[in-house]
Amino acid sequence: MSSNLPGKTTVHTGIDQARDDGFSFLRGKRVGLLSHAAACDSSLRTTLSLLRETLGDDLKILFTPEHGFHGHAQDLEPVALTAQSAQGPRWVSLYGDTFESLTPRPGDLRLIDTLVVDLVDVGSRYYTFQASMLLAMRAAFACGVAVMVLDRPNPIGGLRVEGPMLEEGAESLVGIHPIPSRHGMTIGELAILYKEELGLEGELGVIPCQGYLRGCYLDSTTVPWVRPSPNMPTLDTALVYPGMGLLEGTNLSEGRGTTQPFEIFGAPWLHPDTLAEALNSQGLAGVHFRPVTFRPTFQKHQDQLCGGAQIHVTDRAGFSPVRMGLAVLEVVRELGGGHFAWRTDPYEFVADRPAIDLLFGSDRERLALAGGESWLQIAAGWAEEEADFILHRKPYLIYSE
Repeated sequence: MSSNLPGKTTVHTGIDQARDDGFSFLRGKRVGLLSHAAACDSSLRTTLSLLRETLGDDLKILFTPEHGFHGHAQDLEPVALTAQSAQGPRWVSLYGDTFESLTPRPGDLRLIDTLVVDLVDVGSRYYTFQASMLLAMRAAFACGVAVMVLDRPNPIGGLRVEGPMLEEGAESLVGIHPIPSRHGMTIGELAILYKEELGLEGELGVIPCQGYLRGCYLDSTTVPWVRPSPNMPTLDTALVYPGMGLLEGTNLSEGRGTTQPFEIFGAPWLHPDTLAEALNSQGLAGVHFRPVTFRPTFQKHQDQLCGGAQIHVTDRAGFSPVRMGLAVLEVVRELGGGHFAWRTDPYEFVADRPAIDLLFGSDRERLALAGGESWLQIAAGWAEEEADFILHRKPYLIYSE
């Protein structure tokens, strides 16, 4: 498959680099892999298939994150703890029905010398793959297992940082460490940050991308987009997700059960024209809201006609998805009256805190909205945290602008 596409920046990912080197760093090692089917090389061959072909029986075990290896399981849906493929490594799910299932077990880690991590992240703290990486790193280091991360571009760019920082006490799989909602880092850079900030003792390597610049969105590179989870079908979805992922903490449909999750949202009790008009009056840069009606085929408001809006990003450079998500919450609370509610059932194995607090990283935003503060007032409080994190992350960055 040609990588010389007109107008595209040629980028070779970590798996491309490792493949071209013949995986020399793994020769003679017993190897584990944390990955999924979205992790492909430039020819769309999975990292799993490449390692199986090269290492044979030395590839001992495959760990899979939320949604399963093939990205078939819906959000919060447990995947069977273990499975054995007909040929190749043992398969172990790191997303079962308990919090303990999220971490590799010592008995499995004793089978290997090196854990290779190749996961497709989408640049948001809520997206659980980078949290799974951290839990696996901790467990691997505790068992004397080295970790090698095959890096990939941040698909929504690495220049912009946005949203509140996670506060102590609000940790969960959607907030594993204090970073902003949109962190602007690659998964390899996050691995370095996590190791240093948490003082983890162990051997960590990162094979970086070649040719990647921080300002690149994925579609400006030669790296193919491959859907990493059932409701992340396109790069447009990933672009709005740092804001619209917040709707998981409410009784609004975030568009699951439609062909455009997170780009379409609403509820049976919202009027689409009123909603779109109210949102377009908020002065949000780089985005336009179009009134829509839709009928989700599963999850929230299944088979009910919902009034809502579709998000059209008109200027990526000016677009601030987390502020948009906060504005959406303010507007739908006002328009929904007594119909709007925060999610109260357990979320990502946490039952004693509202899901919206886990997503924001604290209760500040929920309480501020309840107290009548506008999204502009609330977001103004993020500016110092965002600026601090831009400076704070510098020692861990691999790529230039």
